[in-house]
Amino acid sequence: MRLGYSRSKYTTSYYAQKTIYVNGKNTSLIVKRFGSEKYICETYGVSDAKAWAQEQINLMNQAEKEEKADALLSLSPGKDLPPDQQRCFNGGYLFLQDIYYALGIDKICRAIAKKHSFEYNLNSILSRLIYSRILYPSSKLNTYQEAAKFIEPPDFELHQIYRALSVIAKESDYIQSTLYKNSMKLCKRKTGVIYYDCTNFYFEIEQAEDDKQYGLSKENRPLPIVEMGLFMDAEGIPLAFCIEPGNTNEQVTMVPLEKKLLSDFGMSKFVVCTDAGLSSNDNRKFNYYDKEDGSRAFVTTQSVKKLKKHLKDWVLSPEGWHLSGDTEKKVYNISKLDEKKEEDKIFFKSRWIKENGLEQQLIVSYSIKYRNYMRTIRDGQIERALKAVEKGSSGVEKKRQTDYHRFIKTKHATKDGEVADRKVHYIDATLVQKEEMYDGFYAVCTNLEDEAEAVVKINQRRWEIEECFRIMKSELEARPVYLHRKERILAHFITCFIALIVYRYLEKRIGEKYTCNRTIDCLKEMNFVKYEGKGYVPTYTRTELTDDLHKEFGFCTSKEIIPIKKMRNICAQTKK
Repeated sequence: MRLGYSRSKYTTSYYAQKTIYVNGKNTSLIVKRFGSEKYICETYGVSDAKAWAQEQINLMNQAEKEEKADALLSLSPGKDLPPDQQRCFNGGYLFLQDIYYALGIDKICRAIAKKHSFEYNLNSILSRLIYSRILYPSSKLNTYQEAAKFIEPPDFELHQIYRALSVIAKESDYIQSTLYKNSMKLCKRKTGVIYYDCTNFYFEIEQAEDDKQYGLSKENRPLPIVEMGLFMDAEGIPLAFCIEPGNTNEQVTMVPLEKKLLSDFGMSKFVVCTDAGLSSNDNRKFNYYDKEDGSRAFVTTQSVKKLKKHLKDWVLSPEGWHLSGDTEKKVYNISKLDEKKEEDKIFFKSRWIKENGLEQQLIVSYSIKYRNYMRTIRDGQIERALKAVEKGSSGVEKKRQTDYHRFIKTKHATKDGEVADRKVHYIDATLVQKEEMYDGFYAVCTNLEDEAEAVVKINQRRWEIEECFRIMKSELEARPVYLHRKERILAHFITCFIALIVYRYLEKRIGEKYTCNRTIDCLKEMNFVKYEGKGYVPTYTRTELTDDLHKEFGFCTSKEIIPIKKMRNICAQTKK
């Protein structure tokens, strides 16, 4: 590395340059520009710009030399380790930290700190809550203990975490809206189509209180729950969420949160996609745009079984179907399809209907593969129902649509109509036949005038919001929740929400090539042994995934040893 300069009529500018070998020739590469003499003197408070620039060159050369020099470690089998000295640290969080600061969450924390009078470091607390939620999901107490594993130690106490939770909860709307606006600077968000769904989280408590109420648990647990509504963009990145009492009807949660998107997020034109459970008439009306305005629209799953008779007949009719991707627009009869040759093909048809005063396009698809899948699922349920009948069990009184108990019927009377002393359980063959009629069919309703295939593609990405909930519940272990105060519970889900966003961006940075479980396990295992005065020695296995992480984030820790100064530079780099 050497000092270079360029002169003009008015000033001299300095820069660091080095010689590199390219295509068989030596060439000079400018590594860093220091600026003009005036800029250097005014910015760094020096009188001799050239001397200052030369000193920077010397420091850069020294750092480069330290990275290349062999590190000699002197270890003795007869020497005891120093007491209470931590030697093992995790560095996998540095990739999460890079995204955390890129999203400007540190600036959000500073803005919140100005509004509230507290002395603790909110940014340090929130960042550790998020990193730990991804790497070591557990209680707040354990999170505080696990935070000491990171290369950069925490600078807060346990009681300050609980105090910070109340502040985080108060600023929930501000955090969500500002985080969305900051993410727009990081990359363009695809919000032309947004997805909404609900799930719930259970508590290890016996009695309902506040928002923790008994409701229809997604996991069939007889415990109090809270309900979460979540909006997601077209790339699977969360937009906003809300927490409601566990006994709230999920259909009434969407519109209030959507209004926040309109008022706080600056969003105006989008298509809302939901499943059938959230497709109430009120939700459809709210997104039933004026054709002259064209601001909002809806795409929602439609139950074929709940359609009016004439529409059911139209859906189940084997005639009038088109093949997806067929430019010739040939008409097919699905009763005459070749089971093997056309198993993977998707057929569809559409028509406009008027339901509850709303004109909607009803689009139905049919697939032999989907039909076979539905029948396989049902065959398994019938087998379970038969075993239950053999044991003399009728199951529960309230039977869900997907519960195998729905096939079991109970007979309470004899052939003569008298009340029987014993109950007889049997499989309802009529119900099985009725359900088989709808195998392979899938319907959606929309007020869009787009081609049917385009609408179907929109609906096909609903699986990603289900994946968001799965990651939050499984990998991030957002439940069971052990907090009691209402505001702290909300703060818990804010950290889970932000952690999910950070993970999603990490996933996209490395090309979505790896599973969630593998990626997080890799970050957990990126540990280092610290040798005081020497550096950090990696203990993890270098893999294709670690190489992709280093390549994408612009720093590398897969060296035999990382000098202390180099690791400090890496930590500083992730905070820019």
